[in-house]
Amino acid sequence: MNCFTRLSNEPAPLACDPCLAPYRDALAARTLRTAETARKLTGGRMSLADFASGHEYFGLHRDAAGWVFREWAPNATRIIVRGDFTNWEERPGFVMKSKPGGAWELRLPAEALRHGDHYLLSMEWEGGRGDRVPAYARCVVQDEATGLFSAVVYAPERPYAFRHPSPPAPAMPLVYESHVGMAQEEPKVGSFAEFRVKTLPRIAKAGYNTIQLMAVMGHPYYGSFGYHVANFFAVAGRFGTPDEFKELVDAAHGLGLRVIIDLVHSHATRNEVEGLGRYDGSRTAFFHAGARGEHAAWDSLLFDYAKPEVLHFLLSNCRYWLDEFRIDGFRFDGVTSMMYLHHGLGKTFTSYADYFGPDVDEDAVCYLGLANTVIHTVRPDAVTVAEDVSGMPGLAAPLGQPGGIGFDYRLAMGVTDMWFKLFDIPDENWPLGWMYHELCNRRRDERSISYAECHDQAIVGGKTAIFRLADAAMYDAMHVSSASLAVDRAVALHKMMRLATLASAGHGYLNFMGNEFGHPEWIDFPREGNHWSMMHARRLWSLAENPDLRYRFLAVFDRAMLETVKSRPEFTRCIPQLVRLDETAKILIFERDDLYFCFNFHPERSYFDYAFEVREGVFETVLDSDAPEFGGFARREPGQTYFTRNSRLSLYLPNRSALVLKRR
Repeated sequence: MNCFTRLSNEPAPLACDPCLAPYRDALAARTLRTAETARKLTGGRMSLADFASGHEYFGLHRDAAGWVFREWAPNATRIIVRGDFTNWEERPGFVMKSKPGGAWELRLPAEALRHGDHYLLSMEWEGGRGDRVPAYARCVVQDEATGLFSAVVYAPERPYAFRHPSPPAPAMPLVYESHVGMAQEEPKVGSFAEFRVKTLPRIAKAGYNTIQLMAVMGHPYYGSFGYHVANFFAVAGRFGTPDEFKELVDAAHGLGLRVIIDLVHSHATRNEVEGLGRYDGSRTAFFHAGARGEHAAWDSLLFDYAKPEVLHFLLSNCRYWLDEFRIDGFRFDGVTSMMYLHHGLGKTFTSYADYFGPDVDEDAVCYLGLANTVIHTVRPDAVTVAEDVSGMPGLAAPLGQPGGIGFDYRLAMGVTDMWFKLFDIPDENWPLGWMYHELCNRRRDERSISYAECHDQAIVGGKTAIFRLADAAMYDAMHVSSASLAVDRAVALHKMMRLATLASAGHGYLNFMGNEFGHPEWIDFPREGNHWSMMHARRLWSLAENPDLRYRFLAVFDRAMLETVKSRPEFTRCIPQLVRLDETAKILIFERDDLYFCFNFHPERSYFDYAFEVREGVFETVLDSDAPEFGGFARREPGQTYFTRNSRLSLYLPNRSALVLKRR
C-alpha cells in the first residue's frame, strides 16, 4: 500500500477490526437501542429533530397574545414569577398554572414585561421553597454587587440579523481552541465583542479554519473553565449578550471561520438557585439518585440519560444552539465520563471487554447516538467531536453501522500524552518507533483530530510544551540576541513536534490559543489561592508581535506548516506511509500524499548525505524548520531541488530539524 491508497469513505467497525467479532451482538444491540429509544420519544408521530424542540415550548416566549412562560418542574407545588416588573414581590397575577406531565405555564399581556427586566422563580415544594433561575432561561446575569444571579427578559426591538452564511466544512478542520474570557492581554475578563474585534482576525491570519469556543454556556464560577454549567440555554453573561455572541459567530463566518462550541452534557454544577441542583426541590428531576448522580472528582451532578424528560432537555439544547446562534457543531466534553459508570477514573483500558458489560452506561451511549442524530438532521454539515480517552469502538462511526454512535471526529488524546511523556526523557533517548506508532494509532473506521497540546496541559500549575522544553530559560533567554542551548532546543523541538503531529494527523488538527507561538505561562483563573488574580487568565499576544523575541518565529512557522497541508485537499484521504525509521540516527521519514516529511531528532548529529529509497522523481523544498524566518540556523540553502539516483534520495539533515519535500 503506497501513500496514494485511499481510505474507504465510511468503513464499518466490524469490517475494520476483527477483534470486535465476539461483540457483534452487543454492537448491534446498541444501534437497536438508539433506534427504539427514538421511536419511544417521538411516538412515531414526528422526527427526532422535531422532538428536540423543547426550547420552542419551554422558557419565555412572545406570542400573538403577549407573553407565555413555561417550565418543567414535576416536584413543585407552587411557582410564582417575580422580578423588576413586580418590584420583586409575589403577586397573584404571576402565579404559574400546573399542567400535565410536570409542566407549568403563565400567560401575560404584552405590556407586563420589557426587554431587560430581571426575574426569578419563587418555587415551592413539599417541605420547602426557594428562588430559582429558570432551566430554559435564555439570558442570565450576575449582579456585581451581590453576586446573585437572575434571568433577564431578552427581547430587543431589533434582534441581530445574520449577514454571512456558514463556510463549507473543510476537508481538514484546523481547530483553534479558544476561551473568550482569557483571550485579551489585559488582566480582565474579555468579552464577546472584544474577541470579535481583536482575536478573530488573529485566528484567520494564523491560518486556522475552525474555532472551538470554550465556556460559552452560563457557568457561575469563572474558574471552572466553563465545565460547571448552570444555564444550558444561556450564553455566559460575563462575556456579553446573546446578540453579541451572534455577532461574533457571524463575523467568524465572514472571515471564513466555522464555529463549534464545547457542549457539556456529561455533568452539571451542583448550584441550586442558578443551576439545576434540586431545581424543584428534588435532586432527581434531572439527575440520578444517590451516589450514581454525583461525580466525586468533579464535584458535580450526573444526568439520568434514561429519563425521557432529561433526553428532551438535552436534545433540545443541542438543537437550540444550532437554531439560535447558527454555530457549526460541538465538541462534546467528558464523553469517557458519560459512557462508563466508573467515569474512566483510575481505569486503564486494556481489553475490548472494557467497552462492554456492566461498567458501561448504555443509556449514556444511547443518548450520544440520539444527540448526533438530532444535530446531523438539523444541520447535515455540522461537526461533532468526541473527547474520549477510552477508545470506545464505534464512537466516531456512522449511526447506521452496528455500534456506530455518529460522531464526525474523536480527539486523538493519546498523541499529547505521548509528547508530554517524552518531555520526561532526554531527547537523545526518545523512542521514535513508539512516537510514530502513537502519532498514527487510530481506528480505520473513524476520523480523528490530533493535537500536540490543548488547554489541559497548562491548567493551574501545569506547563505548556515550550515551558516543559525550555524551563527557566523561558524567563531570560527568549530574546533573539540571547545565547541559550536550552531555548535553542526548545524552539527546535516545539516546531518539530507540532509538524509531526499535523503531518501524521488522521483528519484534523487542534491548537489552543497562544500555543502556536509558544505561550510561556500556565493557565490559572482568579481564585482565593492566587488572591483572585487575572495575571494568568489572559494571552500575551504582544510576545509574538515583538520582533526582538523568538516567539514570533514559532508563530510564523505554525502558519507556514498549516498552509502546507491546507493547499492539499486530498491530504487527509491519504494514509501516512513510513519510509525510514532509524532509532540510532534518530531519523524519521514518512510519506503522505506527494509530500515527504523528514525529521532528524538527534540532539547533536547532522547527516550530510543521508540516503533512503524513494520512487524516481524530482523533489523541491516545501518547508524547512531550520530556515532563518522560523528562528533556525539556516544550515540548508533555501529552495533547494533534489534529484533521485537509482531510486535513492540523499539529503543534508541537520540535527533537531525537519524538512518537507514535494515530488514535482
